[in-house]
Amino acid sequence: MHRRRRTALVVSAAMLVAAPLLSACGNQAHPGAAAVVGGDRIEVSTVQAQVADVRTAQNGSDQSVQLINKSGQLSRAKLHGMIFDRILDKAAADAGVTVSRKEVQEMRQSAVSQSGGEAQLRAMMLQQSWVAPNQIDAVLREQVQLSKLAQTFGADLQQPAGQKAVGDALSAASKSLHIDVNPRFGTWDNKQTQLAEYKAPWITQVTTPAQQEAPAGA
Repeated sequence: MHRRRRTALVVSAAMLVAAPLLSACGNQAHPGAAAVVGGDRIEVSTVQAQVADVRTAQNGSDQSVQLINKSGQLSRAKLHGMIFDRILDKAAADAGVTVSRKEVQEMRQSAVSQSGGEAQLRAMMLQQSWVAPNQIDAVLREQVQLSKLAQTFGADLQQPAGQKAVGDALSAASKSLHIDVNPRFGTWDNKQTQLAEYKAPWITQVTTPAQQEAPAGA
């Protein structure tokens, strides 16, 4: 995929994700759960495990202090990503969209090539999107899934109309899943498909594709 086009896709994906400290305490209805999505629990321990993987990677970087200081909302960011992943799965299933392992591998190869190598890709994902090495494929799968979902609507994610079409599908999927978030994280906004009052650090004002840095993706 052309760098500019992929960059625009990722930025658009981040906008749709629009994506926020974590307590071990659950809410009264779902003790121990960070959220319940479509009747399935996302455990606090699961969120903490993803956070731990990122912290381990950050601590292994020569920029560890800077990376950690800039990711103070890492727990909320990971919870947001887990919720959004389920929403995207639902929207994709409703539209008959599937993603193969081969497609993810091809996206990985493209990302590695564009980044200048595997080490550079890992460093970029960690710095820009708080993604640990073992989480990269899941993020790339979301990008493939989102792109294919847009294609089913004939939507161009580089254009506002295309973003709206896919955003509407994601909002509908979000509503159908009856998402219940632990109040300690805030509330879930179905319309924006995000944790209320939380904005992912990699979301930027959209200008033109050439002006955007390519983040990793929720």
